[in-house]
Amino acid sequence: MSLVTALVYRRRHRLLGRLVQEALALYGMEVPAACEIGPGLSVFHRGFGTVLHPYTTLGADVTLYNGVTIGRADPWLPQERSAMRRVVVEDGAVLCAGAKVVCKEGVLTVGAGTIVGANAVLTRSTGPGEVWAGVPARKVGMREGAWAPPVPASGRPQADGADGSRSSTIPKRSR
Repeated sequence: MSLVTALVYRRRHRLLGRLVQEALALYGMEVPAACEIGPGLSVFHRGFGTVLHPYTTLGADVTLYNGVTIGRADPWLPQERSAMRRVVVEDGAVLCAGAKVVCKEGVLTVGAGTIVGANAVLTRSTGPGEVWAGVPARKVGMREGAWAPPVPASGRPQADGADGSRSSTIPKRSR
């Protein structure tokens, strides 16, 4: 566990909480005590420039790179008038460098195992195991490798393609 990750988990300490918040600020991180963070958080590059909204929930084994922002899409409104309720980043999600996750209204959910690409601006919920990129972010593929979306109760994976095949890679660009 890195020093920054250890500080994130100790930010709610009864006596040292304020000191820990200031230490995180020296790294350029803002992680309010109200954020709910599951076990196994990974913060790369010391999280420089990372800002989390107080109404953020991070699941288990979430990975954050530097410059990630999770917050409201309507910062000009007072919090009590905002339509945003919460941002939930589910287990195993990866938010790459500079990714922005901004919630307009209700609850925005980043699905389990989802990857949000570098400098993407995500403004809507995602499904499990998806890859999102761009401004505004759009789905560009499915995550492959060690992480795979859960198999439905029927025991057969859902088909993505018309031929019943399951897409497991990011589509290649045509020339």
